[in-house]
Parts: sequence; structure tokens; C-alpha cells
Amino acid sequence: MRVLLPDLPEFRALTQPNERGVPSVDLDFYSADHVPNGPADGVVLWLASGATRDKLVQVTGLKWLLTLTAGIEHVQGHLPQGAALYNANRLHDRAVAEHVVAGMLAAGRGLHRFRDAQKRGVWAAPKFPSQSGLHTLEGQRVVIWGYGHIGKLVEGMLQPFGAKVFGINSKTAIDLVDYRLAEADWVILLLPSTEKTHGMVNAELLGKLKRGVWISNQGRGNLIVTDDLLAALHSGQVGGAVLDVTDPEPLPTGHPLWAEENVIITPHIASTTGDLVERGARLTRDFLLDLIQGREPEGKVEAGRVY
Repeated sequence: MRVLLPDLPEFRALTQPNERGVPSVDLDFYSADHVPNGPADGVVLWLASGATRDKLVQVTGLKWLLTLTAGIEHVQGHLPQGAALYNANRLHDRAVAEHVVAGMLAAGRGLHRFRDAQKRGVWAAPKFPSQSGLHTLEGQRVVIWGYGHIGKLVEGMLQPFGAKVFGINSKTAIDLVDYRLAEADWVILLLPSTEKTHGMVNAELLGKLKRGVWISNQGRGNLIVTDDLLAALHSGQVGGAVLDVTDPEPLPTGHPLWAEENVIITPHIASTTGDLVERGARLTRDFLLDLIQGREPEGKVEAGRVY
């Protein structure tokens, strides 16, 4: 079996004849300016440009592709007929879940506003606690839209804080979706970008939410119509937002979202950890060992997958 991997030291270590290596597999490596010639049974796709991806999915003999991302929209529709697709939710799930909860805690305690005051050298203690806007998560109604593995991890992390968590997805009855959204203090978006989800958080939907609701988006930036979110922030319909993804992305200098006091923006790093590449290489090793030992690896994306 021949497999193409990212040309990174952590992945090259898989060729070593020790406990870190993968026996009985011919490993070759691609980079931004080099895709090896010849057929391959599989490709591990990560940190590749669109042009490099297009070359990799056209490799002769491709039977499967493992993308070391949670999202799959960048490869769906590009694979040859009959090639299996696998993703790597488990590589990113805990970091993303912790990022979601960290953003909620920071927002509830006003850490973003106090950080801004710190930069100005201002002691910004509120004179009247009732007007501070600070709160805990106890009793907060949290709707997780995109209730998969990451969503369930978020739910588990929120339980000790006393939040009331409700998961919804495309299988949830529309009446229940509307009811849960209308009573939510927080709406967490963990959805991929599809034809159905693109722009779904628009002025109409925002107008149906509880006044002062917070939006947290760790799915894809284009789930939200940015101009509609800005209008809802200015009117007070939306109390604030925690955004790891934006539309456009990267968010350009001077964009009005940067100036919003109650918007916390991170640059699409919810899944990032210092050991991410090392963990990606370990996941790849486990995946390849499953294949050569006749086991079905985790993460297979079924045709017609529903979100």
C-alpha cells in the first residue's frame, strides 16, 4: 500500500523502524510545490492549498482520503468515484469544545471589556453590580446547533456550571428548533458550510431570538450574514458574539466587527494546540495500522450525511 503524507518531520517519523513507524506501508511525501509521481492507494490531506489538493485527489488508483480536519466541504465532490472519505473530528473535538466554553466564560465575566480597559490604563470596576452586565452560566439556556461529538463535549463541560443545554440539528423538528432558539441565552454554531446552512443566521432569524442573546460561532463564517449580525448588535437584539470564524475570512483590517465592544474574535484557531501536528501524525499512524490489520478506521464519512 502506497500512501502520500504531508512533508513534515512528524509524518516523516512514521517511516522509522520503531514503535513510531508504520510497517508494510510505502510512505511518500508531498509539499506545496511537489506531489510525487505514480499511483497511490491513499492520501492524508492536511495543510495543503487548493491547488495541491486538486493534484492529490487526481492521483491514479486513489481508494481513500483522510482529511485531518473536522470539516469536509473542501474535499467533498472532488474525490474520484468509489474513493472513501474519512475525517478527523477526534483530532480537534476537545480543543474546539474548550474554546467554546472559554469564550462563554470570558464573555459572562466581561474579560474582553476589562482587557480593553487595561490597554487604556483604566480601572473599570462597575459602580452598580446590577448594571455591570456580568453573570455566571448558571441557569443560562444554551442551544448547540450542530449537536455532534463536539457539541456533546461542550454540553458535558457546561454541566458543572449549571447551564441548561439543548442540542438541535437537521433531524430536530422545526417547531422545536424555533422554540429552543427563541428561549436561548446562547446560540452555539457548530455546523459545516453547506447549501442549507450558508447564511442561515440572517436578520429574520436573529429577530426571532431573545433580545440580548449571545452568538458563538466555531463552525464556518458564512453561517452568519455579517451585516445582519452587525445591525442586530447595534440595535441590542444581539448582546454579543464570540467568533472564531468570520465572513469574510480573514477579517480585513478596518472591518466594523473589529470595533464592536461585545464581540470576541479569534483567528480560526479553536482547534489549535501546540502539539497538533504531532497528534495528527499519531492519528495517521493509528489509521494506517487499522487499515493494514483489516479494521475499519474511525471517521468514515457516509454518503448523504445529515447535519
